[in-house]
Amino acid sequence: MVAVALRRGHHFSKAAAFEIDLLAGLGVAGDGHCGARVKHRSRARYNPGLVNLRQVHLIASELLDELRAAGFDLAPGDIGENVTTRGIDLIALPLGTRLRLGPDAIVEITGLRNPCIQMDRFMPGLMAATLDRDADGALVRKAGVMSVVIEPGRVQPGDAIAIALPDEPHRALEPV
Repeated sequence: MVAVALRRGHHFSKAAAFEIDLLAGLGVAGDGHCGARVKHRSRARYNPGLVNLRQVHLIASELLDELRAAGFDLAPGDIGENVTTRGIDLIALPLGTRLRLGPDAIVEITGLRNPCIQMDRFMPGLMAATLDRDADGALVRKAGVMSVVIEPGRVQPGDAIAIALPDEPHRALEPV
């Protein structure tokens, strides 16, 4: 694990932290998206009773490297992620994959982050830079994955990440 981040209230970016506490069924303690019900503003306006499938946001540091090479000055947490990983192709993992973060915490991947206009408000052109097309022309969302906390625990940079795939057949991630 490269970095962890959180921020109170509803803000686009999150501040790097020495550690974060993951709370089962809620998310990152003290973070603006922590809660059993949806906290994403546009989704909450539509239906505040929805289950929060976006408790913990994970992004691969390789994406940040790619974006920096394209001219975007980004650090971990800048585009809203709570956990920055290295060496894991997060967006290729199937729905329901569980990640053990550090010695105790377990999150389950619920879907892809759907890049939105807030990215362009933060840095013009950032939204398009986090979208791509595969060989068949299908849209590829590269802005990380969302997850829910299954087992609580304290997580910090340098912690190991273990991957547990769900039973087959595997289902590809969709935006949540």
